[in-house]
Amino acid sequence: MAATTTIKSFLFKQHSSTVKADPFSSLYCTSNTLSLFPTLPKPLPTTTLQTSHKKFTTKATAAATSKKGKSTDERVQQVHSMEEFDAALQTAKDKLVVVEFAASTSKHSRKIYPFMVDLSRTCNDVEFILVMGDESDKTKALCEREKIDKVPHFSFYKSMEKIHEEEGIGPDVLMGDVLYYGDNHSAVVQLHSREDVENLMAEHKVDDKLIVLDVGLKHCGPCVKVYPTVLKLSRQMVDTVVFARMNGDENDSCMQFLRDMEVVEVPTFLFIRNGDIRGRYVGSGKGELIGEILRYQGVRVTY
Repeated sequence: MAATTTIKSFLFKQHSSTVKADPFSSLYCTSNTLSLFPTLPKPLPTTTLQTSHKKFTTKATAAATSKKGKSTDERVQQVHSMEEFDAALQTAKDKLVVVEFAASTSKHSRKIYPFMVDLSRTCNDVEFILVMGDESDKTKALCEREKIDKVPHFSFYKSMEKIHEEEGIGPDVLMGDVLYYGDNHSAVVQLHSREDVENLMAEHKVDDKLIVLDVGLKHCGPCVKVYPTVLKLSRQMVDTVVFARMNGDENDSCMQFLRDMEVVEVPTFLFIRNGDIRGRYVGSGKGELIGEILRYQGVRVTY
């Protein structure tokens, strides 16, 4: 069975006095299970920050320059102080802001940077920031304020608020995080309340389209993992299937919807047609999800 997050105790109950979940921590996935306090698989190496005054001159930066000399990493804004950092977040307003905290001495920072540059060129509705933690005392102070002691470290912000962070990740996880937290303009309908769900169901009662509702949480490894597949399918099946998503922990209305639908693990995919919920798939398996969608489309599927 594909990995899921059990939310019965996490989402619907108050945390006990002895177990407190960090709202900014990612949920990490082992082979088939996911918990709030797991034994993590070995992450990519990180570097402990040390203050120096070296400039960030790397192969990644050199590779990001075209033959004509024009830099292709111009959408990655490098900031050099708390004031510049705060101003950049404020300017971004409600856009997703992805910040890489790096160091000139970290080969792993250099390795991941080109992938962030690539994302910056394709994700026009996302802002990207680079902070060199060992550039100066000012950037060191910024890292201390943001509680960054190892690099590369990625923090994700919206409306000046940190919503997610990752440490020692690879390109695939970075891309998945950017898609999951920054996707506002795709073919996947964003739902924020029970009323939104009911309106979507009413809208597609007449056209007989299948609605696939992806129910997840803001901080859920399996939800992030499967979301690129959801995006891809939404483009491929745009004529016959409507894809939508809801984060159950976004507000009270979403949480109540999860209760009413008896959703206890995420991601859960609800299959809706003509105003009725016809079934569900619980898990993050790409093949299984595609098979279930085809099955509810009337295609015979054998596993």
